[in-house]
Amino acid sequence: QVQLLESGGGLVQPGGSLKLSCAASGRTFSRYAMGWFRQAPGKERAFVAGISGSSGITYYEDSVRGRFTISRDSGKNTVFLQMNSLKPEDTAIYYCTARAGTVVRRVQSEYEYWGQGTQVTVSS
Repeated sequence: QVQLLESGGGLVQPGGSLKLSCAASGRTFSRYAMGWFRQAPGKERAFVAGISGSSGITYYEDSVRGRFTISRDSGKNTVFLQMNSLKPEDTAIYYCTARAGTVVRRVQSEYEYWGQGTQVTVSS
């Protein structure tokens, strides 16, 4: 069983930055691929970024590549999402997620564990 707790959301102006954190319980953190999804009002939850469990290979949705960076600190069982050059269209609830195994998937049904979500609002 893995429990995930996100933090770091908030209100930021366009062009600003935020860093989301996701603390995971459990002692086998490195055996899980981790991901971030987001859900904007009226839209389905969508893949944002993912990082594999062992090699640390990263994956991004096209609209955030070059602006967002996902990373993990296995010693602290934490995954991060650094978000730069934020745009109003990045406004959404951001969810941390984990799946057993080391392969990142871009489909939410492939993930077994979810955090409660953290709100990110980009507005002037």
